[in-house]
Amino acid sequence: MAIQHNQQQTEANSFADESFLQPPAGVEARIIALIAPVCEEAGFRLVRVRLLGLNGLTLQIMAERGNGTMTVEDCEQLSRDISPLLDAENVIDQHYNLEISSPGIDRPLMRKSDFAAWCGHLAKIAMQNPVAGQKKFRGIIMAAEGDYLTLCYEAEAAGEVTINLPFADIAEASLVLTEALIRAVLQQGKQKARQSDAGRTLKA
Repeated sequence: MAIQHNQQQTEANSFADESFLQPPAGVEARIIALIAPVCEEAGFRLVRVRLLGLNGLTLQIMAERGNGTMTVEDCEQLSRDISPLLDAENVIDQHYNLEISSPGIDRPLMRKSDFAAWCGHLAKIAMQNPVAGQKKFRGIIMAAEGDYLTLCYEAEAAGEVTINLPFADIAEASLVLTEALIRAVLQQGKQKARQSDAGRTLKA
C-alpha cells in the first residue's frame, strides 16, 4: 500500500477561523474561547484542550507555531501568557495542574486540514457511529476533501479496502507512529531549519 506524501505548509493565522471536527463543550469550550485570542496574538495555534482527572486535575493544552514547531521555550512562554488569564477568570474553580506541550509526532487530528496535511500516513480513527459495520479504523489517509476523509485499510475478509468516512462523525483521530512518519517529520524539521537560516542571512 503506497501513496505519495503531500506535506502542506500552513501559517498559524490560516487556522484562526477553522473549527474543530467535534467542537469542545462545557469548561473546555470556555477555556478555548478565553485563551485562543492570546495564543493567536503570540503566534501559536491551539491543537487540543482537555481537562483530565490526572494527578487530581490536569489541564492539557497542545499548541504549535504556524510552521508546526513547538519548543520547550515556546511552552514556557505560552504558560506565562495564559496562566494569569486562567487564574483571573477562575474558569476552573479548583486546584489543577497546567500541562502545555507540542502535539508530538503521533499527533491528534482535530481539524480537516490536519488530515489533508498528513495524506499518505497511517492514522487511527474512531467513529461515533458504525460505518460499514465498524467504529474503529486504522489505515492510510488517502484524501481529505469536502465532507469526507478517504481511508485505505486492511479488512480481514476483503483485503485492502478504501472507504469514505464523514468528518462530522469522527469522534477521535490521531497519527500512528511509523518509520515513514518519523522520516517525514525529520525532513520537515530540516526544511524549516534551512528556511530559518535563509531568513537570518537575508536580514543580515
